[in-house]
Amino acid sequence: MNKSKTVEKEKVVAEKLNGRFAMIGFIALIGAYLTTGQIIPGFV
Repeated sequence: MNKSKTVEKEKVVAEKLNGRFAMIGFIALIGAYLTTGQIIPGFV
């Protein structure tokens, strides 16, 4: 009774893409903070 789960290739690609975009967003957040000193640039 040892069934292995199969995951569709599209889901794996989507998860990798989401992770990469999240990493890019995090780096952009750090860059914006370092250059402006604000967590969300444009807000007081």
